[in-house]
Amino acid sequence: MRLPEFARTTTFRSAAIAAGAFAIFVLVLFGFIYWKTDRYLIARSDHVIASQLKVMSALPLERQADVIAYHLGEDPRGVQFAGLFRPDGTRMAGNLDSLPPDLRLDASVQSARVKRTSPNGGVETRVVRAIGQTLPDGDVLVLGRDVDEAIEISKVVSQALALGLIPALVLCLAIGALLSMRAERRIAAVNQHVQRIVAGNLRERLPTLTGDDPFAKLAAIVNGMLDEIEALIHAIAGIGNDIAHDLRTPLTRVRLMLERGRTNAQTLEQFRLVADKAIAGIDQSLAMTTALLRLVEIENSRRSAAFGKVALVDLVHEVGELYQPIAEGKNIALQVDLTHAPVVDGDRDLLMEAVVNLVDNAVKFTPAGGRVEISLFRGNAESIIRVKDTGAGIGELERDAVLKRFYRSEKLKSAPGFGLGLNLVAAIVKLHGFRLTIHPGSGCVIEIASPDHVADTKAG
Repeated sequence: MRLPEFARTTTFRSAAIAAGAFAIFVLVLFGFIYWKTDRYLIARSDHVIASQLKVMSALPLERQADVIAYHLGEDPRGVQFAGLFRPDGTRMAGNLDSLPPDLRLDASVQSARVKRTSPNGGVETRVVRAIGQTLPDGDVLVLGRDVDEAIEISKVVSQALALGLIPALVLCLAIGALLSMRAERRIAAVNQHVQRIVAGNLRERLPTLTGDDPFAKLAAIVNGMLDEIEALIHAIAGIGNDIAHDLRTPLTRVRLMLERGRTNAQTLEQFRLVADKAIAGIDQSLAMTTALLRLVEIENSRRSAAFGKVALVDLVHEVGELYQPIAEGKNIALQVDLTHAPVVDGDRDLLMEAVVNLVDNAVKFTPAGGRVEISLFRGNAESIIRVKDTGAGIGELERDAVLKRFYRSEKLKSAPGFGLGLNLVAAIVKLHGFRLTIHPGSGCVIEIASPDHVADTKAG
């Protein structure tokens, strides 16, 4: 017979295993309690009849029979056994028909088979805890006690076990079934959303609940992953269009140059001029392709294996020396201010490329007579590289857009470049776990900040 769907789930099976383990534990516990109780009752009974024997054996002969009669008369439950026998075995008093043949008369408590006459006149044989002793005059005194109270206790324990354990097991299984069906409903709801996502609806998200429910936390993590995937897919779609658009322009220009050169060029020098222009256009396309491949490589974190200790002060100083003559050629004052000397964990070539891109943009877009400042300082538990210029700056509305691939501001469309520089810087900063900030205001101020947990400060 096929089990219901909820009974085949891990949740229900776990609840069933827990219920079985609980039942076994309870059975062992009740068994231990029964065993300890039985041992206690026997030990108490042995102590009682041993004490009684000691008292009765010390009494005068003429009183022993009366004490035995009184002792048996105070036993409404019929659990007491007693007998006083002559040396030849003749009974003198008590309810025992005969002297137990297997009873040792050494005043030690033991189990023995005894016979007594029942109230209805019949003879019954019982196994009881008994003790026997030969008195000084040769008579034999035997006392016994039925310890079958343990059987009654076992019945009570069994009833308590049945009345308590069975409902508890049923309750455990019911809770397991309830949790299993609840989980199945949630999984079915999630599956519906997932099917819509698979069908292409990237805006679909998994249902979430408030609180510390692990399922809700998992749904939130998956939704965050879906947000990232949606953003990446849209970015890839946009990148494809941007690449096609940006490569079409230089390739179209090269094609027109070659076509016109074939038609109009008449001398070798003219053919060389056309070929040089075509090569320059092709180089521009190759440079754009190389930049894109490098960007993808950085974003995939393939360069993280080249990480090592990087002295930022040497790196910034080297960039300053590299761009000093370029800035002087454009009549731009380049100032380098190094007030901090941290060592960070990273890829020196990539960090150099990031700083070079920032300084190159600053020098490129700062008009003649302007100023570019490169500074390395410490602030707010971070080591900060700041590049500041007196150019047109980046507007408030463009601060996010300039970090996207191929974005070119309308006022800078005529400037050389592919619109990949700041996007490349952002990818390098993200790979290193640093922070990139574009500040508003006059000119352009861009900072790369390394938190102290990835920097080892040498000296200030």
